[in-house]
Amino acid sequence: MSKLWDRMLLVPTVVRLASRAPRNPHIAWEQYWTGIQNTGHDGDVLWDSDSPAERRQYTDLVLAHFDPALPVIDVGCGNGTYTRWLATLFPKVIGVDVSAGAIARATREARNTPNCSFTVLDATQEGAGDVLLNKWGPANVFVRGVFHVLKPNKQAAMVENLKTVAGTTGRVFLAETNFPGNSLEYLAELGATSEHVPGQLQRALENLPRPGRFGARERLAVFPETDWCILADGPVNIEVVAMNPAGHPQRVPGYFALVAPAGAAGSAGPIQR
Repeated sequence: MSKLWDRMLLVPTVVRLASRAPRNPHIAWEQYWTGIQNTGHDGDVLWDSDSPAERRQYTDLVLAHFDPALPVIDVGCGNGTYTRWLATLFPKVIGVDVSAGAIARATREARNTPNCSFTVLDATQEGAGDVLLNKWGPANVFVRGVFHVLKPNKQAAMVENLKTVAGTTGRVFLAETNFPGNSLEYLAELGATSEHVPGQLQRALENLPRPGRFGARERLAVFPETDWCILADGPVNIEVVAMNPAGHPQRVPGYFALVAPAGAAGSAGPIQR
């Protein structure tokens, strides 16, 4: 009962902070990124833990299924933490994000990583897949933590663009938060109370669209089996920046899926090298 009461006391704080967020998601993301001062595991960005443990969950999957002859596009790259990691595994990586501020920061942080580049693009916009395909050709796609902050219609629009850019040879890997409780339980799990909200969490609440969950059910709704072949999926741990006094890693239950357009070459399993 005490935990429930604590969560109820959190409601006015969440409502107050969330009321400040711009309704236009483009403005929201730009406002968020232009206000960021520091990134990395002890920085201002809630999801930018730069965690080797999280990356290890993905490494074998992308190496087994991403054709290295294709570029990798990191959709919703933010400041490029995962773009730079992917660039240690593949010859050519491109980070795209809706925020010009995010792309400017990603470009600065990747100045010593010559095989990655960045461009501003709304991956949910009609025709974005054609833009990517025309510029870089068929590609593999990596998505971490984007679908769970999009409304269903925007999720579906992005999937159509990913299908275009993947073509018959690319693969799509996604990893998303999939917290089993409600939004108040999620905030409390991250350390929010009625008396204190960690700075990284407060910044997200004040600026960004309200997140949801994205698991197998949500994936099936936008990646229907008539259009996509599911190569692998299951639970993962999504790490966020440490917001507890001890600085211990904080993990959020998540979900991953590795998919290929239906009928794509070799869509039944790993690529043949």
